[in-house]
Formats: sequence, C-alpha cells, structure tokens
Amino acid sequence: MHEVIICEKPSSAEKIAKALSPSAKKKVYNKKVKYWELQRDSKDITVLSGVGHLYSLIPKEARYKVSFDLHWVPSYEASKSSSFTKNYLRAIKKFGKDADSYIHACDYDVEGTLIGYNALKFACGEDSLKKASRMKFSTLTKKDIIEAYENRMDIDMHQVDNGIARHILDYYFGMNISIALSDSVRKTKHRFLKLSVGRVQTPTLSILVNREKEIREFVPEPYWVIRAKLDFENIEIKHVKGNIFDRELAEEIYNKCNGKDAVVDKIDFSKSKTKTPVPFNLSGLQAEAYNVFGFSPKRTQVAAQNLYSAGYTSYPRTSSQKLPESLGFKSIFDQLSANPEFKKHISKLPSKLIPHNGKKEDAAHPPIHPTGILPGKLNSDEQKIYNLIVYRFIAVFFEAAEFETMKTTLDIEGEKFKFSRRRVTHKGWMEHYPFRKIDDENFPDVSEGDVMSVKKLISEEKETKPPARYNQASLIKELEKKNLGTKATRADIIDKLYDRQYIDGTKIEVNQLGENLIDTLNTYCNDLTSEELTRNFENKLEGINNDEITKEIVIDEGKKDVREILNDIDKNVKGIGSKLYEAYQESNIVGECKCGGKLVKRSGSYGDFVGCTNYPDCKITYSLPRNATILKKTCEKCGLPMIAAGKGRNRQEMCLDPNCGKERTKDYTPEQVGECPKCGKPLLKRSGRFGEFIGCKGFPKCNFTCSVEELESKLK
Repeated sequence: MHEVIICEKPSSAEKIAKALSPSAKKKVYNKKVKYWELQRDSKDITVLSGVGHLYSLIPKEARYKVSFDLHWVPSYEASKSSSFTKNYLRAIKKFGKDADSYIHACDYDVEGTLIGYNALKFACGEDSLKKASRMKFSTLTKKDIIEAYENRMDIDMHQVDNGIARHILDYYFGMNISIALSDSVRKTKHRFLKLSVGRVQTPTLSILVNREKEIREFVPEPYWVIRAKLDFENIEIKHVKGNIFDRELAEEIYNKCNGKDAVVDKIDFSKSKTKTPVPFNLSGLQAEAYNVFGFSPKRTQVAAQNLYSAGYTSYPRTSSQKLPESLGFKSIFDQLSANPEFKKHISKLPSKLIPHNGKKEDAAHPPIHPTGILPGKLNSDEQKIYNLIVYRFIAVFFEAAEFETMKTTLDIEGEKFKFSRRRVTHKGWMEHYPFRKIDDENFPDVSEGDVMSVKKLISEEKETKPPARYNQASLIKELEKKNLGTKATRADIIDKLYDRQYIDGTKIEVNQLGENLIDTLNTYCNDLTSEELTRNFENKLEGINNDEITKEIVIDEGKKDVREILNDIDKNVKGIGSKLYEAYQESNIVGECKCGGKLVKRSGSYGDFVGCTNYPDCKITYSLPRNATILKKTCEKCGLPMIAAGKGRNRQEMCLDPNCGKERTKDYTPEQVGECPKCGKPLLKRSGRFGEFIGCKGFPKCNFTCSVEELESKLK
C-alpha cells in the first residue's frame, strides 16, 4: 500500500513525517526539493509539499484583456516570479502518481484547503480526490499530528468552493477592472499607466481617503483649560468644566480664582478592576505587537507563522478567543516551566486552571497559544512575538487587577477643581504580563477642609484636533469591524497599498494618486469603492462555508456587478482616462524648482529620478534610490521634498538632494573623464547618494552611467 501526504510548506512536511515515524528518511528531488519516505501501519508513505499556491487563475484566451473565462494553470506559467514552484509541482506529479490513498495535510483554512485540493486534482489527477482524506490540526506537535492522522475526515468541499469563488471574484474585481482603467488612459491619452484596484483593496483605500479629507476639512475650535499648581507635593488640579469653549467664561473663572487659596471640599474613594485580557486571535496579536513593539501587522503575521511552522505556537490565522480544555493547559505549563523566567509566573498560577475567554469563536482553530515546546534559536522578531504569546497565555489564567481611586474636589472662590490618584491594591494578571505598565500612585495626605496654597493659576488656550490618522494596527481593527477582507488577507491588502505607493507613513497618509483614484471611481463607478458591496460578498463567501449559498450563484452575482462597473467605465472612458492621467501627472509633482518650474518624478532607463518641467532650459535632476517614496514634508535646510528609502527597520528619511548641507562653490564643475560610448558627449565624474559615479553630460536624453572602477578598468 502506497500513501501520499500533501503538505502546504516544506517545514510542515518535515514535522509531519518525523511525527509519524522517527525513522522517516529525507530525500531530495532534482537537487532542490525535499520530500520524505516512511513506513507506518504497513503502508509506504511519501510526504510531499508545495510552497503555498502551486496553481493560479488566468484567462483562457488573451492575457491582459478583460475576461470572465478563467482556468487554473501552474503558478510558474502565470507569473515568472513563481518559477520557484516548478520543481515542487514536478515532485508531486512524479511521486504522487497512482497511489492507493492520499491525505490532504495543508493548513486547515480556506486557502490551505484550496492549495491541497488543487495539488491533488491537477498534479495527482482527479481520481486522487476519490481516495483522499483530510488531516485537521492547529499545532505541529507530535501529539496533534498523530491525532489528526488517526482521525482523518473528508475534504470540506464547502471550503474548497469558498476558495475557488474568492479567487475568481478577486480576479474579476481586481484584474479585470484594473485592466479596464488602464485601457481608459491608453485610449484617451495614448499612454500606458498601470493601475491597481481590488475587491477589498479599493474600499480600504477609500476609508483612508475619507479620513484624509476629514483631517483636511477639519476647522479647529479654540477652547480653554484652567488648571492650578498647588504648593503641596506639586499637585496639579483642573477646573471641573474641563474644556471651556466660551472665552468670556474662561476669563471670568481665571480672574475670580487668581491669587486665591484652594479648600479641600470633598474626598471620595472608590474601587475598580482591570479585567484579565482574553487569549490572542490574529488581529489581537497584531494590535498588541504594534502597541508594544511598533510591529506592522504583516511583520507580526510573518513571525507568528514561522513560530507555528517550527512547532512552538499554534496556527495564527484564527478568530477565536476561547481556549478549550482539550489543549491540556497543565501539560503546556509543565513544559514551559523549563524556562526559569516563565516558571516564576507559572508557579503562581491558581490550582484550578480556568482561562478568561473572549466572545469570538472560530470552528477551525483555537486562539494563538504556545505548544509547550521551548524554542531553540529565534530571530529578534520571533523571540518578541513568542514571549508576547507565552505571557498572554499565562496571564489569562489569573484574576483581575484591583485598584483604589482617590477623587478630590477643591473649591476656589466657589469654582470647583479636581484631581485624582489611583493605586494598585492587587496586581492580579498584570504582575504576570510584563508588557503592561501598572499605574501605582501615592495618595497625598489631605483631609476635607484643608486649605491649600495655589502656587500658580494657568489659563491655557488650546484647539480641538482633527481625527487621528490610521496606523496599520488601527486600520486592521477598522477592516475587521466593517467585515472587509479576512484575518489572513488584511495585512497583505495594506502592504499592497504601500507597494502601489497609494499610501505612505507610519501614521498613514494617502498620496495624491491614491486620493485622485478614489475620487475618479466615486464620480464614475462608485460601486467599486463601496464597503457594502465588498461586505455583502464576504458574507456570501462565508455563506458557502455554511451551505447557505452555492459558489456558482456567488460567482454569477460577482460577474454581474463587475460587468456593470465595466459598463460605467466604458460609458465614461474619456472622462475617466483624462482624470486618471491628470491624477498620475499631479501625483508626480513633488515640489517647486528654483527656476520656477515644477519638480516632477520621472522614470528613466536606470531607474526613477526627479527633474524640472523646464528642461532643457533647466537641467536640475535628482536620482531616487530604488523603492523610494517622496514624502509630503520638506527639508528644513533647503526646502526640497524629503524622501523615505529602504524597508522595515532600515527605512530612512533623507533630503531629495544627496548633497544637501554640503558646501559647494558657485563655480563647481564636474571633472570630465572621457567621451560617452553611446552619444559621444563628455563623460563627467559626479557624486551621488551612494558615492561617485560616471555619467553622460547628455543626461537625461542619454542615460549612460558606469562606476568609476568600470571606467578605470576600460582605460587600462
């Protein structure tokens, strides 16, 4: 008997093979792809893996044309960037053929189910599906893998249909409409402009644009805060009215109280609790990692996925906040206690382990939790996320933290002022969760009737502030609240908006192209920006899982809605094409040139640069590092725009001019070092952001450049 197990990733395949048989043998196909062979229950088992999706959707006819007739092809045929999948697919075809039974062991969610289903159907043949069963596990521990293997189930075809419908809808709304919008520019302006929209991406961008407009249109309103500093323990008290929007009233209170003493009018004591936190689901982990470490949701998701693949934590793409007893809490804590730091907290756990669960449930997976297996070497991100997961898991078994609050009211000439202090009476869970600061203040020794000398009375004028910009974590929460996207895709959607340069910054700002794109779509085809349309389809896709609707109905409804949007684009092709091109042109203006022209972002043979619209009369140019983003703020020294370059923690802000702040003589002339091999004009030695280089004097018409070393070797 020959059995084939299909896994989603190589790391999962290794974990599953070693769990099923300690003597599993590693094999290598074509010197690149690892697979495993083992024996169990008198069966010869081959464990194979993909690397995520091995198949993608493309049109049956011409590529890069609007199409509703799609079919699955190997991912490497659909995109050159997926060429690395070729050998994995060949290995599955070679070793997965004509087996007696098949096991689908990819991640148990919609995407994982579709990945394994397609691998079986197209690589192993449709007959493989008749002999296939499904493993369901939430951790890659030996115990869970063996349990999943021995309790296999049928493949959930509702999940498969959900995945198929989701991919088809994403193509219809994403690729088809993006092509139509790009074509509108080509037909109107005879220019190629690559635009990107999507079923979830566009409403997400619309949310950000709406916030950008709220901030821009916000009119600040002045108000006054009256506070006083007491000549006792430097206590500061504030008027009970808080923000006073009437200038005359504020002046009246100030004049009345200035130079007078304060009398303690009333002291109230109250008790409160800070509830124990709930277990992490993915969005909860992403929000906490952002607050504690400043990690983007994508960065957190990658680290959590790596921890899961290594067997240290459970499956991260979950919505659940309810820890089931079946996890074996005591066993997990016993294993974690091998770490002395964890043991300090675990040793104080109550004898009866009852977690403080949240409201959200997920039928597929429990909340994110440690498996008990202590990790070996982790990178910095993984270590931080692992500690966050472990300490949250420990904390949810402790009781609430308790506090006592002292609220004091004071009287100054009939006007009421107040201050409050809070001290901890029982640390509870907060003692075992080092990522949350405990406010523990001393209560001042005051009594009712005490007269307090006022050291200084202050009337401070302030202005109301506009709504805060979203950051990535708060945007994830907003998308979750509005039911846009899924727990697995939201971080990728935000990343895509950054990659398209529609948005920028930690506090997210929408760039001109992103704002103008939404404005154009709202004018001519606002269905695409509609949250309601996207939310409606998310609910219908979920309905496929629950057997409430078929994938065929959902796909047909999606096709109908997309055709209506395409008709709107076709009817308004000139207006849309013109507006989008103008938006693109406007988004490329980055500032004013000293000559009076506009500084515009351009693309050349050797990358992007900024040049003046008055070229050739003005030949000022600035090279741009790869993937640089031009920011809205300007350099304090020279007034040119600031740019951001690099990725992640290496991302830095700098002036557009690499020589900003350096002394230069007015009569500076670059050194001439030869003639250009392309056009014959002089070659000049120049200084750029990354050192000296050789460039043609005929730039930008002639883009010849080379390094100083290359020129010297040619001259030798």
